[in-house]
Amino acid sequence: MSGLGWGYFFGALGAVLFSMKAIFVKLAYQPSAGLAANEIDAITLMALRLGFSMPVYLGIFIWIVSRKKQAGEALPAFKYLLLSGLLGVLGYYICAFLDIQGLKYVTAQLERLLLFTYPVFVVVLSVIFLGFKPRPLSIAAIAMGYLGIIVIFAGGDITVGENLWLGTFMILLCALFFAAFQLLAKPMISRVGSPLFTCCAMFTAGIVIFTHLITQNLIAGSLGFPELPSRIWGLGLTLAFFSTLIPSFMVNIAINRIGPQATAMLGLISPVATIFFAIWWLGEPFGFWDAVGTLMTLLGIGFYSWYSRKDQATPPSNPADLQR
Repeated sequence: MSGLGWGYFFGALGAVLFSMKAIFVKLAYQPSAGLAANEIDAITLMALRLGFSMPVYLGIFIWIVSRKKQAGEALPAFKYLLLSGLLGVLGYYICAFLDIQGLKYVTAQLERLLLFTYPVFVVVLSVIFLGFKPRPLSIAAIAMGYLGIIVIFAGGDITVGENLWLGTFMILLCALFFAAFQLLAKPMISRVGSPLFTCCAMFTAGIVIFTHLITQNLIAGSLGFPELPSRIWGLGLTLAFFSTLIPSFMVNIAINRIGPQATAMLGLISPVATIFFAIWWLGEPFGFWDAVGTLMTLLGIGFYSWYSRKDQATPPSNPADLQR
């Protein structure tokens, strides 16, 4: 297989693995020996995910710093590393909490489609704060994407679940905050580089997540992790490696080989993969109007993601980014 072929392969597989996050979270929420339905909480799942992946990000950070010192290159100023970490709290703590908590209330398919529309919020924030003027075709594509969501809510079968509107609100709020994260992260990434930014952001988010978990457990008088069934430990490990670390490296390889635009288009696979696994593995419903609405959303947001590459006022919006 050529280098280009490997790029498409890694990009597609990375998108599929990222899409599995919602499936693994929904599996963790299912009842099992020692746990009732939805008894596991979002912050515990987040801590498991970051607990297994943080050592890897820390190792990468040390390796990058060591290479720069050996090459005689100056490290970015501490304030930029600190700001990268603070942005990580927004992107990988607040957004992740809203997403994983929202999955308690909605189907995995609906969660994926709602998150898939986050580039729309990038446009809205750019219009409000950057004076960006979207092109008519971009507006039409956005309208088609959200019309698809309306079709699903009007007649689809996947809009079921406990506290549906609360879950929908939380996931849309997650998409809004992640759009803000993207806009704020763009200049910081240009200063410190993508690998160093990601390591700082993930590590700082991990510290906040563990602080949250420890405080929560102390208040509740619970030991936390030692009380978890082995199945939850296994799902936490799976989330960390197969839906965080491995696909993040695969997507980076794809970007290097085939470019960000082609990689973003491969992100269209993510909702489709979520639908397949949600039906097959979780037994979620999927009817005619779900298919119609999903197709409209994929076409609308997919076209916008492709067309918006011509606009320099907004950062590239790859729907797969929100899986990280």
